[in-house]
Amino acid sequence: MKRIAGMGLGVALGFAAALSLFPAAEGASVLSAYRQLDLFGDAFERVRANYVREVEDSELVGSAIKGMVSALDPHSSYLDAKSFADMQVQTRGEYGGLGIEVTMEEGLVKVVSPIDDTPAARAGVQSGDFITHIDGEPIQGIELDQAVERMRGPANTKITLTIMRETAKKPFDVTLTRANVKIQSVRFRREGDVGYVRITAFSEQTDAGLIKALRELKKEVGPGLKGYVLDLRNNPGGLLDQAIAASDAFLDGGEVVSTRGRRAADTQRYNARPGDYTDGKPVVVLINGGSASASEIVAGALQDHRRATVLGMTSFGKGSVQTIIPLGGEHGGALRLTTAKYYTPSGRSIQATGIEPDIEVAQVSEDEEAKLPDRRSEADLPGHIAAETGKNGTKASAIRPEAGKKYENDDFQLAYALDLLSGRVASTVAAKRAEAN
Repeated sequence: MKRIAGMGLGVALGFAAALSLFPAAEGASVLSAYRQLDLFGDAFERVRANYVREVEDSELVGSAIKGMVSALDPHSSYLDAKSFADMQVQTRGEYGGLGIEVTMEEGLVKVVSPIDDTPAARAGVQSGDFITHIDGEPIQGIELDQAVERMRGPANTKITLTIMRETAKKPFDVTLTRANVKIQSVRFRREGDVGYVRITAFSEQTDAGLIKALRELKKEVGPGLKGYVLDLRNNPGGLLDQAIAASDAFLDGGEVVSTRGRRAADTQRYNARPGDYTDGKPVVVLINGGSASASEIVAGALQDHRRATVLGMTSFGKGSVQTIIPLGGEHGGALRLTTAKYYTPSGRSIQATGIEPDIEVAQVSEDEEAKLPDRRSEADLPGHIAAETGKNGTKASAIRPEAGKKYENDDFQLAYALDLLSGRVASTVAAKRAEAN
């Protein structure tokens, strides 16, 4: 503490000298900030000296940073050294754990989406589930990063999650076996004369996986290929550069996305390069309430360029960009800080509003949907960044499956997309776009 106090004196003298170089208003602001830091130093010393048990300085500082950053918005956080390392591993597409994307809501861990072909998906964990206990220990009140750390671990080790689900009468336990989760972020298959591509998340492997999928499908289907379905449902997002690259694969030029920070000089624009890997074939993009962030960038770019028909339900609405800022010093953590909002090529911010599909197609009937838990969106998260504009006006009712009718793969949205590309159903989207011109 003495070393900190001595450093504080040096900073104070430096501030006093610097104030004369600033305009009066800016100098007052700097002085106010220093006074607030002095208040923090006083509180730090009192907790350190008087708390019921001895607390490590690093624990106090780490907790203070977590509190400061997490109060800003739902997506900003402090990563200690281990969490930072885990995050770097995950973005590379491989880590030890369960395979679920989670957030914190009302003091509990909420499942945003299970990742395909992972222990969580195979065990039946669902979007919207709340995790209340890990191995019998309650998680109410702990940080999200701590909960994630407890769920990760070596492969072949067991973990029991207590889950609260809106459709279940009481919480229930699910025992899972951790695995080395290798996220194959791109999967593809032939659906008759249509190429189907699913992107589950945007990791470092996504761009290469998407290009491979498009090339393989073009070769497998041959000249009769009628188009592509790009499935971004329940895709929670990931790396911005990978979202840009994925959009670029379908575009022959033009802006993909722009990001704007607090200063005009922070604005950045990202453009597609010449060359469309699909040779201009029709594309249908599938989205739903679990499509967030990077997946919304792709859907928005292809929608604004009228390169694809977006089909499904309104997306999550996460229109902010987080930057990982490594912090120096012995512990080597990082800030995951919201530094900008992104805008689609037409200048739309989808923050807290989402991407609205060109054709609204629900997955289930109204009666079945009424039994499902409400899927929350960005606008429902406490402390979210407010939307710039409201949602569009009233829309036609969603197209829904016929009661009792069976659909291939039990997937009505995909079946509708395939029918659209194969010409078995007519679309009014093209006509509406022609009228807009």
